[in-house]
Amino acid sequence: MHPNPRVRAQQQSRVRRRAEQSDAYAFFNLLTSPELLDRVESLLPSHRERLFPPTETLSMFLSQALSADRSCQRAVNEAAVKRLAAGLPRVSTHTGAYCRARARLPEAMLSGLMQHTGRRISAQAPSAWRWRGHPVRLVDGATVAMPDTPENQALYPQPRSQAPGLGFPLCRLVGLICLGSGAVLDAALGGCLGPGSDEQTLLRTLLDALESGDLLLGDAYYASYFLLCDLQARGVEAVFEQQGARKRSTDFRRGQRLGARDHLIELRKPKLRPDWMTPAQYARAPETLTVRELATGGKILVTTLLCPRQTPKAALKALYRSRWHVELDLRHIKTTLGMEMLSCKTPGMAQKEIWAYLLAYNLIRLMMAQSATLAECSPRALSFKHTLQLWIAWDHHGPGSDDDEKLYGLFVLIAEQRVGNRPGRIEPRAIKRRPKPYPLLTKPRALAREEIRRHGHPRKVK
Repeated sequence: MHPNPRVRAQQQSRVRRRAEQSDAYAFFNLLTSPELLDRVESLLPSHRERLFPPTETLSMFLSQALSADRSCQRAVNEAAVKRLAAGLPRVSTHTGAYCRARARLPEAMLSGLMQHTGRRISAQAPSAWRWRGHPVRLVDGATVAMPDTPENQALYPQPRSQAPGLGFPLCRLVGLICLGSGAVLDAALGGCLGPGSDEQTLLRTLLDALESGDLLLGDAYYASYFLLCDLQARGVEAVFEQQGARKRSTDFRRGQRLGARDHLIELRKPKLRPDWMTPAQYARAPETLTVRELATGGKILVTTLLCPRQTPKAALKALYRSRWHVELDLRHIKTTLGMEMLSCKTPGMAQKEIWAYLLAYNLIRLMMAQSATLAECSPRALSFKHTLQLWIAWDHHGPGSDDDEKLYGLFVLIAEQRVGNRPGRIEPRAIKRRPKPYPLLTKPRALAREEIRRHGHPRKVK
């Protein structure tokens, strides 16, 4: 909130004036648009009238993802209280019916709605949210821990460095995120061990979500020859940090010089065919590929944007610094929403839980995009956690989305808090607060319980 009341009043006035001159529900109405409702209807499973129909179950599932208390018991209790408040018959607070209804939701319904909302938010984004006319897509990966059950361990095994019974199953997630709006466009899930578990393999399953004219921005893990060739064939530009092995051998005296530590080089197709490529795919790949290498900001970047006049080095440096937004977005999904440790005990339900989190994240981004449009600012200038807190309060105490005046007020509140622009910020990956003085669990819990029964609790670590 701006400290000056006059400036704050001017901001609110600008939001209202902007709302009167535009479609105030351009983003918000995505939730109830005929297209989205048709999409939901097409994805609904065959069902009979139950206490928890699919739409109500989906709403409760999303509420779990947006709540600090993510238990099924809280979701069922809240639904029971809302029914009593609305004058409906009392229902049981046992969670069995809701858990069975949640299990009946198709995974394709959750993932499809997430992809649909992400694409619609990105498609309706103003041109000012693009970079030099390109919609920028961020790519990065993260891992999510699951409950330690035999089913989860079978599909998503824990790291080999941890002894059996001491670790947690890990799921790898690779996401495509819109730089302008922050919305997740698509995601791929896989294990962290075995063939096909790396980030590039998961990214290749997402390439159809990219369109000609897009620009893919990623770290050094993605700067491979075949990925660059595939992106070029699709009309997608790329900006990556150069891989470590090539970075050490980069010689700016070679190739076509474009400026200081800036040149064009010709890459040759690797002689060895990767295991994931078929012989036909390998044969179709071009024998050479021209890319641009440049040193800026302490990094060496590789890009398919070859013209130094259209894309100067300074512009590429600023663009790559904005890649950090994907780290913040993943932190919001994992930490702010609480997806670091899932609660579902089977792989099928754990995957649905991940899609529910991503869909809930997109719905918060949807409101931020609406508020940014009305306030004539970038969604990246608004606070995700502030928006989440306001939406939870609105959902519990608000008058509903049919009150235009109060809905505008919600957008005004969202746009009031701005995040600071701190380029080049560096923070140590360390914590100041000390953990509680308990030893680490170094044996299966069942054995530890038996030892406690026999010998009592061990002394605390000093």
